[in-house]
Amino acid sequence: MFPTMLGITVVTFAILQVLPGGPVEQAMTKMRFGAQGGGDMGGASSSANSQIDDEYVEALKEAYGFDKPIHVRYFKWLTDLVRLDLGDSWFYDEPVMDVVTQRFPVSIAFGIFSLFFTYLICVPLGILKSLAHNRFFDYATSVLVFFGYSIPGYALLILLIVLFCGGSYFDIFPMQGMTSENFSDLSFFGKAKDLVMHMTLPMTAYIVNQFAFTTMMMKNSMIEQITSDYVRTAYAKGLTSKIAIGKHALRNALIPIATGFGDFVAVFLASSLLIEKISGLDGIGLLTYDSLLNRDYPVVMGVIVLSSVAMMVGNLISDLSYTLIDPRIDFK
Repeated sequence: MFPTMLGITVVTFAILQVLPGGPVEQAMTKMRFGAQGGGDMGGASSSANSQIDDEYVEALKEAYGFDKPIHVRYFKWLTDLVRLDLGDSWFYDEPVMDVVTQRFPVSIAFGIFSLFFTYLICVPLGILKSLAHNRFFDYATSVLVFFGYSIPGYALLILLIVLFCGGSYFDIFPMQGMTSENFSDLSFFGKAKDLVMHMTLPMTAYIVNQFAFTTMMMKNSMIEQITSDYVRTAYAKGLTSKIAIGKHALRNALIPIATGFGDFVAVFLASSLLIEKISGLDGIGLLTYDSLLNRDYPVVMGVIVLSSVAMMVGNLISDLSYTLIDPRIDFK
């Protein structure tokens, strides 16, 4: 995990440093447009403005740390990271950790609900599809699952907004935002209902694409176990389908699904730029996009570091969960 993390930070930091239109260039562009807006002061002032520009550029480079070589800047950033200091945002003028954690509510909502509903629906559906393989139920649910998979999340969200947000059809859900204006005046259950009403459509658009992969993986894994010799042996010994499939086959079929058990670590950084933009939700995806546009490198690096750590810790938990599902697996 540590070499992987180091490699991610080195590559990302290097790419960000060589991107055109950095914070120094953006500040200089604003200054030049401001000077043009003030009118032409004559040729005599052009050399003075050039001198001021040079001094201003040097001051900006020093302020942003670009007056030092890239390897020096990286090791300084890495040293601060070891002390759990992600630095300060250049655009928001706040600590990076505070900027990121302010977007956690949207990310946590996306992550937790998508993980919960994906496994709640897809695992039982995959089991039923395996038991009804090549029958009407299997074909009908496959059509629905892959229809949802084929629609981009943002396109589905636009369709849901047109249908259910006060257009020509139904006025059931609010169009944008995470809460209503009177949210603070509502009771506890009123706040819960308000959050559910605001998050239903973007959440639906966010998780529908995940259904096909998990459902089909569960189905194929279950079919592989059902047709195995040990299941046929269990039937030959007189075991019922409930025991042979529900106890033995299901446990082994869950092993591939365990690869997603560690995803709960990454729920704190779950995001979708287009869905957040359309729904007016201020989440991690929109923050990363805006930070890239503003060349707010500390925030971009902070998001990448946190998401990389969450991904690797999740993978580690997934590997460890294998041993809980099947004690025969040993990583020693």
